[in-house]
Amino acid sequence: MHLFRYPDYQSEVTQFINQLKTQKPDLEARQRQGRELLWDKAVDRQAQADYQAARVAQKPYVYQTGNK
Repeated sequence: MHLFRYPDYQSEVTQFINQLKTQKPDLEARQRQGRELLWDKAVDRQAQADYQAARVAQKPYVYQTGNK
């Protein structure tokens, strides 16, 4: 016997998510499509290395125009 286990209990949030998934079975696929659109991008490692190599070092005080 488990003292702290309620096998039939589901929180309101879990019930809502389960109800939403039954109403909209394509919800997870649409979420994956949205994630692919914004986050899952192919990274061009060569271009990234070129950008890093082309960086110009910033002066310690950027508003100083030259040596005086």
